[in-house]
Amino acid sequence: MTAKLQTLLTRSEKNMGSGIHPVVKESALEMIKRAYKEGIFVQISAGYRSMEEQAKLYGQGRLGYSYKGKNYSDLSKPKVTNAQPGQSYHNYGLAIDYFIVSDDGKIAIWTVDSKWKRVAAIGKDLGFQWGGDWASYKDYPHLEMTGGLSFSQLQAGKKPNLVSKVPTGDQIVKQIQKTLNSRYKTRIVVDGFYGPNTKKALIKGFQRELNKQYSAKLKVDGKWGPNTKAASPIIREGANGNITYILQAVLYSEGYNPNGVDGIFGSGTKSAVKVFQKANGLPADGIAGENTFAKLFA
Repeated sequence: MTAKLQTLLTRSEKNMGSGIHPVVKESALEMIKRAYKEGIFVQISAGYRSMEEQAKLYGQGRLGYSYKGKNYSDLSKPKVTNAQPGQSYHNYGLAIDYFIVSDDGKIAIWTVDSKWKRVAAIGKDLGFQWGGDWASYKDYPHLEMTGGLSFSQLQAGKKPNLVSKVPTGDQIVKQIQKTLNSRYKTRIVVDGFYGPNTKKALIKGFQRELNKQYSAKLKVDGKWGPNTKAASPIIREGANGNITYILQAVLYSEGYNPNGVDGIFGSGTKSAVKVFQKANGLPADGIAGENTFAKLFA
């Protein structure tokens, strides 16, 4: 069993936080995808950090440190940073930290080896500056995009002008996102990139269709669970409609092209289902049932 790309992306997006700059976020997720294609499993451990969180980190190993009248001194832990609140690009959503994940997806690896440096190189290709290149203090997990702004400029409220180097998103995924928004009112960003929000929207659409077509009475929450799995239908070549569309959409987004996302279960869809089933340890019969949907959505 190997680390799953979607798991790495979901965890990373959560760890970066809502305050992360959109270009930094997009570039970080692209870095994870590119590394994954090379057999390197990387995850983001940190992104946006509030001033209070920075004060808490700075207070580690320091006696009598306070910020805005609150004591943040913590002598039970060693010093981990020299950056006070406002003196880290994390505080402005412009920096991330990363680590390598073991092949089985279970262990965080912090060894700065060839894989680690390759991830840094991918990050730099996408516009990041790497802490491992710093002359004095080496911060190997750290990547940042400053836009050429100093801390004083950022503290004064100036915003960086960051330009993404991530290629334009997949046009078919964009169309899928548009369809989900119009058909199910999911309100996801139409960017052409298959991430956690698009996957959640597909599950919501699936749940709505099960309720509508099979009277399943599921909670439409975009979360895959035993009730949704149990309500999953069996669909095969010759089927057509919105559930077939959702099957094709998630197959395509996961990298298994059904040769058309049109709601018609033809030979291309059957072939894509069989390839997906074989890759995920399922009987490769080309028929989508609860186990196939579970592997696609869980």
